[in-house]
Amino acid sequence: MKIEHIKASDLITSQWSGGTTTQLAIYPQNAEYKERNFQFRISTATVEAEESTFTKLPGVSRKLMILDGEIRIEHSDHHSKTLKKFEQDEFSGDWDTISFGKATDFNLMTISNAFGDIEAITLQKGERYEFEKFKNFDFLVLYAYTGDFKFKTENHSYLIEKNDVLIIDLSEINKPFLIESISYSEIIMTRISIKK
Repeated sequence: MKIEHIKASDLITSQWSGGTTTQLAIYPQNAEYKERNFQFRISTATVEAEESTFTKLPGVSRKLMILDGEIRIEHSDHHSKTLKKFEQDEFSGDWDTISFGKATDFNLMTISNAFGDIEAITLQKGERYEFEKFKNFDFLVLYAYTGDFKFKTENHSYLIEKNDVLIIDLSEINKPFLIESISYSEIIMTRISIKK
């Protein structure tokens, strides 16, 4: 099983026009966001301005989930939506998009033959969440938004602390695995499929 554990201290945060952004995962690993040569990219961002214009990303499909705060997101000539905690929106990167309000959000970007979904998992202290084999998905990415948990496979156990990231290559999984929360935890789970 290929598993990559990225500690919060190793994540890189940079500026964007409306606040800051932190890259959590990119695939292939040698891809560069600025070069747009990734198949998927996962990040968090703070929206610190009351009104923010999203960077145009032609050819990129986007999913956005609010982690904290509330925004109204408007896509010119498409749709508008008010998003609160753990609510999400899906849109094209080449749309004209503006948001109103301050928030922290979670972003999934996919290109061409990749697609994915986002889900928030909330666990009480000591609670378990069991995973079966994910059919039709190639990668599972877990982001510890709050709290700490253990990720357990048949032979290994990983301690995942707040803001850590775990990237799991599902092609190598044969048996179920699970999360066991050490404290109250809010975990953002992203599943990604890459069509061959």
